[in-house]
Amino acid sequence: MSERWSTHEVLNQPPPFENVNLFTSDTVLKETVLREAGGEAGAELAAFGALCGSAERLEQGRLANAFPPWLETHDAQGRHADLVLYHPAYHACMATSMGAGLHAAPWEHLARRGTEPSVGACVARAAGFYMAAQMEPGHCCPITMTNAGVPLLLKRPDLAKDWLPKVLSRTYDARFAPLDQKQSVTFGMGMTEKQGGTDVRANTTRAEPDGPDGSYILTGHKWFLSAPMSDAFFVLAQAPAGLSCFFMPRFLPDGSVNAVHLMRLKDKLGNRSNASSEVELDGAVAWLVGDEGRGVATILDMVTWTRLDCALSSAGLMRSALAHAVHHAEARRVFGKPLAAHPLMRHVLADLALDVEAATVLAFRLARTFAAAGDALSAAWRRLMTPVTKYWVCKTAPQFAYEAMECLGGNGYTEAFPLARIYRESPVNAIWEGSGNVMALDVVRVLGREPEAARLVLDALGEAGKGDARVAAAYARLVALLDDASARELHARMLTEQLALLAAAVLLYAHAPTPVAEAFARTRLGGGLRYTYGQGLDPAEADAILERARPVH
Repeated sequence: MSERWSTHEVLNQPPPFENVNLFTSDTVLKETVLREAGGEAGAELAAFGALCGSAERLEQGRLANAFPPWLETHDAQGRHADLVLYHPAYHACMATSMGAGLHAAPWEHLARRGTEPSVGACVARAAGFYMAAQMEPGHCCPITMTNAGVPLLLKRPDLAKDWLPKVLSRTYDARFAPLDQKQSVTFGMGMTEKQGGTDVRANTTRAEPDGPDGSYILTGHKWFLSAPMSDAFFVLAQAPAGLSCFFMPRFLPDGSVNAVHLMRLKDKLGNRSNASSEVELDGAVAWLVGDEGRGVATILDMVTWTRLDCALSSAGLMRSALAHAVHHAEARRVFGKPLAAHPLMRHVLADLALDVEAATVLAFRLARTFAAAGDALSAAWRRLMTPVTKYWVCKTAPQFAYEAMECLGGNGYTEAFPLARIYRESPVNAIWEGSGNVMALDVVRVLGREPEAARLVLDALGEAGKGDARVAAAYARLVALLDDASARELHARMLTEQLALLAAAVLLYAHAPTPVAEAFARTRLGGGLRYTYGQGLDPAEADAILERARPVH
């Protein structure tokens, strides 16, 4: 029987891509972290890279998506339960990332009475987040919201006194329990309502003052509340003076459960390991953060950090997709030689590698600015280039993931390989925390309302680009577009994309090998319309680019 049904010998299949150190195997990441002041964390990042790339953690990432969370609205006796239950693999991913401090590392100085996050801590944390997204991206949602929520928590010292020590803990505690019983906590966010979406000023959730201990009573419905098992949420609601920001815990100080009722979980294209819910706030208790009527301005302090992480996560997914494509192409033989040795495939892989390096340098240059508060250029870069970087990196990722998936052929389209999951995951960062139009309009807003900040960045790019004719020409085209203020909104997407490409080219000329920088500038700045990868490189360039992009074992 066994001989009858035994298969033929399996030949010409690449070995599994696992037990790969996601830090030491990534030349661009290592160089970028060292350059952007995260070098002191090299040993720690190498250990974390080995953990994220291990067969065990990658399998946990797969299982967390194969067995997505489920909702229990009521218990057996009919009482509200409002619980989301997760596969153990999801909790393992959370424990891995929180153990590395990805949820709060930039704020650990606060425990030492510091005042500002350090550049090294921000960059090292960005590198860890970039690798965690390659392990499993869905769990990164509560990780990023917890980190991003700290600036808002600090606006309420009375709340921060009790909550911040639990935020800074690197021990993951998944229990549904009151604050005083937990070792650590995570945060979520709730802005969107069904009638408004992006237009949060159309929110109808009411916030009535005179709750216990100076709190407000919230009544309404939130269309998206991601990571609903978080311990507290920053939400928007209409107070007497207008739309305001509130801190809403799952448990109240007396240990009772807050009136936050989970109605259903969203059935999403990707991001399946992470629960996103609709919630009914039936007299939920919350505390005002910031001033009444200043809700959008207040919560933007949180959103800016999450937008950085959207770019980092998308760049990490792009790197993972590229690494799998190169790994496959180097091990697979086609027509008598490795697939990667065929000129056209080599061209495609090298072209993909250019966008990975550009996405990485943009995201990490942005991460550095989140700790450089006293530097005028860094502050201006953070303000203008946050929406620019999120726009371009996150919009590049879906098409990129498809092209990388095609490099594996039929294997890439199956769920046995991670490319299909990466492809489904890749659109989410372009939609969450501000879609493409929102980002482009934010860029236009900075140009109009904060011209001094925009000028600082543009002048720096123009000065740095003088040495290359293509970069100088791209800068001149961009300035010409900017000069027509009346048409900025109409051309907002074009403006944003050109600014991203210009900044990436400048950074690559400053830090990448010449073949990488010149190929990027020629094909992205000076070329014609591009709809697919694999265009415009010469063989020598492709060799140099691919050698730099290979996962180094």
